Amino acid sequence: MAGTVRRRGMITEINVTPLVDIMLVLLIVFMLTAHVMARRAIEVELPRAASSTALPPTTLVITLTAEGALHLDDKPVTPDALRAAITAAVAADPRAQAVVVGDKRVAHGRVVWVLDTVKSLGITQFAIQIDPSAIVAPVGPVAPVAPVAPVGPVGPVGPVGPVAPGGAG
Repeated sequence: MAGTVRRRGMITEINVTPLVDIMLVLLIVFMLTAHVMARRAIEVELPRAASSTALPPTTLVITLTAEGALHLDDKPVTPDALRAAITAAVAADPRAQAVVVGDKRVAHGRVVWVLDTVKSLGITQFAIQIDPSAIVAPVGPVAPVAPVAPVGPVGPVGPVGPVAPGGAG
Protein backbone atom coordinates (compact mmCIF):
# COMPACT_ATOMS: atom_id res chain seq x y z
CA MET A 1 0.00 0.00 0.00
CA ALA A 2 2.75 2.35 0.69
CA GLY A 3 4.05 2.05 -2.83
CA THR A 4 0.67 2.63 -4.56
CA VAL A 5 -0.33 6.23 -5.21
CA ARG A 6 -3.87 6.74 -6.31
CA ARG A 7 -4.80 9.91 -8.11
CA ARG A 8 -8.32 11.22 -8.11
CA GLY A 9 -9.36 13.09 -11.19
CA MET A 10 -12.55 14.74 -12.20
CA ILE A 11 -15.62 12.55 -12.50
CA THR A 12 -16.59 12.68 -16.14
CA GLU A 13 -19.36 10.09 -16.10
CA ILE A 14 -22.73 10.00 -14.39
CA ASN A 15 -24.32 6.69 -13.54
CA VAL A 16 -28.02 7.02 -14.46
CA THR A 17 -29.06 3.51 -13.39
CA PRO A 18 -30.24 4.60 -9.89
CA LEU A 19 -32.18 7.48 -11.44
CA VAL A 20 -33.97 5.13 -13.85
CA ASP A 21 -34.80 2.74 -10.99
CA ILE A 22 -36.34 5.54 -8.94
CA MET A 23 -38.36 6.84 -11.91
CA LEU A 24 -39.78 3.36 -12.62
CA VAL A 25 -40.81 2.96 -8.97
CA LEU A 26 -42.52 6.37 -9.06
CA LEU A 27 -44.30 5.46 -12.31
CA ILE A 28 -45.66 2.26 -10.77
CA VAL A 29 -46.82 4.14 -7.65
CA PHE A 30 -48.65 6.75 -9.75
CA MET A 31 -50.27 4.08 -11.92
CA LEU A 32 -51.57 2.20 -8.86
CA THR A 33 -52.90 5.31 -7.12
CA ALA A 34 -54.62 6.52 -10.29
CA HIS A 35 -56.32 3.15 -10.65
CA VAL A 36 -57.51 3.23 -7.02
CA MET A 37 -58.79 6.81 -7.35
CA ALA A 38 -60.66 5.98 -10.56
CA ARG A 39 -62.48 3.16 -8.79
CA ARG A 40 -63.80 5.58 -6.16
CA ALA A 41 -65.72 7.53 -8.81
CA ILE A 42 -69.46 6.99 -9.17
CA GLU A 43 -70.04 4.24 -11.67
CA VAL A 44 -72.78 4.98 -14.18
CA GLU A 45 -73.67 2.87 -17.17
CA LEU A 46 -74.73 5.22 -19.93
CA PRO A 47 -77.59 4.20 -22.19
CA ARG A 48 -76.82 3.56 -25.84
CA ALA A 49 -78.89 4.60 -28.82
CA ALA A 50 -78.64 3.31 -32.35
CA SER A 51 -79.48 6.61 -34.00
CA SER A 52 -78.29 9.38 -31.72
CA THR A 53 -77.22 12.63 -33.33
CA ALA A 54 -76.28 15.99 -31.88
CA LEU A 55 -78.36 18.86 -33.15
CA PRO A 56 -76.29 21.47 -34.96
CA PRO A 57 -76.48 25.02 -33.64
CA THR A 58 -78.69 27.57 -35.37
CA THR A 59 -76.76 29.33 -38.14
CA LEU A 60 -77.72 32.82 -39.30
CA VAL A 61 -76.44 33.96 -42.71
CA ILE A 62 -76.09 37.75 -42.83
CA THR A 63 -75.35 39.20 -46.28
CA LEU A 64 -74.22 42.68 -47.28
CA THR A 65 -74.66 43.23 -51.02
CA ALA A 66 -72.61 45.54 -53.24
CA GLU A 67 -75.56 47.97 -53.24
CA GLY A 68 -75.44 48.05 -49.42
CA ALA A 69 -78.61 46.02 -48.83
CA LEU A 70 -78.72 43.90 -45.68
CA HIS A 71 -80.15 40.36 -45.83
CA LEU A 72 -80.76 37.73 -43.19
CA ASP A 73 -81.10 34.17 -44.52
CA ASP A 74 -81.75 35.54 -48.05
CA LYS A 75 -84.51 37.92 -46.88
CA PRO A 76 -84.04 41.72 -46.86
CA VAL A 77 -84.00 43.20 -43.34
CA THR A 78 -83.44 46.52 -41.65
CA PRO A 79 -80.77 46.94 -38.96
CA ASP A 80 -83.46 46.89 -36.25
CA ALA A 81 -85.02 43.72 -37.68
CA LEU A 82 -81.55 42.14 -37.80
CA ARG A 83 -80.99 42.93 -34.12
CA ALA A 84 -84.40 41.48 -33.21
CA ALA A 85 -83.77 38.31 -35.23
CA ILE A 86 -80.34 37.78 -33.65
CA THR A 87 -81.76 38.31 -30.16
CA ALA A 88 -84.55 35.79 -30.86
CA ALA A 89 -82.09 33.27 -32.30
CA VAL A 90 -79.82 33.50 -29.23
CA ALA A 91 -82.81 33.16 -26.91
CA ALA A 92 -83.96 30.02 -28.77
CA ASP A 93 -80.46 28.51 -29.11
CA PRO A 94 -77.58 29.90 -27.00
CA ARG A 95 -75.14 28.07 -29.30
CA ALA A 96 -76.33 30.10 -32.32
CA GLN A 97 -73.64 31.07 -34.81
CA ALA A 98 -73.44 33.47 -37.73
CA VAL A 99 -71.84 33.59 -41.16
CA VAL A 100 -71.25 37.08 -42.54
CA VAL A 101 -71.17 37.36 -46.33
CA GLY A 102 -70.00 40.76 -47.50
CA ASP A 103 -69.42 41.80 -51.09
CA LYS A 104 -65.83 42.95 -51.59
CA ARG A 105 -67.07 46.39 -52.64
CA VAL A 106 -68.89 46.96 -49.32
CA ALA A 107 -67.15 49.45 -47.04
CA HIS A 108 -65.09 47.75 -44.35
CA GLY A 109 -66.90 49.71 -41.65
CA ARG A 110 -70.25 48.16 -42.59
CA VAL A 111 -68.89 44.65 -42.21
CA VAL A 112 -67.35 45.62 -38.86
CA TRP A 113 -70.73 47.01 -37.77
CA VAL A 114 -72.40 43.68 -38.59
CA LEU A 115 -69.70 41.73 -36.71
CA ASP A 116 -69.99 44.06 -33.72
CA THR A 117 -73.79 43.75 -33.72
CA VAL A 118 -73.62 39.97 -33.90
CA LYS A 119 -71.09 39.75 -31.07
CA SER A 120 -72.81 42.31 -28.84
CA LEU A 121 -76.11 40.40 -29.04
CA GLY A 122 -74.62 37.15 -27.76
CA ILE A 123 -73.33 35.20 -30.75
CA THR A 124 -69.79 34.15 -29.91
CA GLN A 125 -69.07 31.97 -32.94
CA PHE A 126 -69.12 33.66 -36.31
CA ALA A 127 -67.25 33.50 -39.58
CA ILE A 128 -66.69 35.67 -42.63
CA GLN A 129 -67.35 33.85 -45.88
CA ILE A 130 -64.69 34.35 -48.55
CA ASP A 131 -63.85 33.14 -52.01
CA PRO A 132 -60.44 31.47 -51.52
CA SER A 133 -59.77 31.39 -55.27
CA ALA A 134 -59.98 35.18 -55.44
CA ILE A 135 -57.37 35.95 -52.76
CA VAL A 136 -54.71 38.21 -54.24
CA ALA A 137 -51.90 39.89 -52.34
CA PRO A 138 -52.10 43.70 -52.40
CA VAL A 139 -49.67 45.43 -54.76
CA GLY A 140 -48.09 48.85 -54.38
CA PRO A 141 -47.92 51.26 -51.46
CA VAL A 142 -50.51 51.23 -48.74
CA ALA A 143 -53.12 53.98 -49.08
CA PRO A 144 -53.42 56.47 -46.21
CA VAL A 145 -56.17 55.77 -43.70
CA ALA A 146 -59.27 57.96 -44.01
CA PRO A 147 -60.57 59.67 -40.87
CA VAL A 148 -63.13 57.70 -38.89
CA ALA A 149 -66.75 58.84 -39.12
CA PRO A 150 -68.40 59.85 -35.86
CA VAL A 151 -70.50 57.26 -34.08
CA GLY A 152 -74.12 57.43 -35.22
CA PRO A 153 -77.32 56.15 -33.60
CA VAL A 154 -77.23 52.84 -35.51
CA GLY A 155 -73.54 51.99 -35.43
CA PRO A 156 -70.07 53.29 -36.04
CA VAL A 157 -70.75 53.95 -39.75
CA GLY A 158 -74.39 54.89 -39.68
CA PRO A 159 -77.37 52.93 -40.94
CA VAL A 160 -76.88 50.18 -43.48
CA GLY A 161 -78.14 51.46 -46.79
CA PRO A 162 -77.12 52.06 -50.38
CA VAL A 163 -73.41 52.54 -50.94
CA ALA A 164 -72.20 55.54 -52.91
CA PRO A 165 -70.21 54.80 -56.09
CA GLY A 166 -66.63 53.91 -55.28
CA GLY A 167 -67.57 51.99 -52.10
CA ALA A 168 -67.42 54.96 -49.73
CA GLY A 169 -69.85 54.65 -46.92
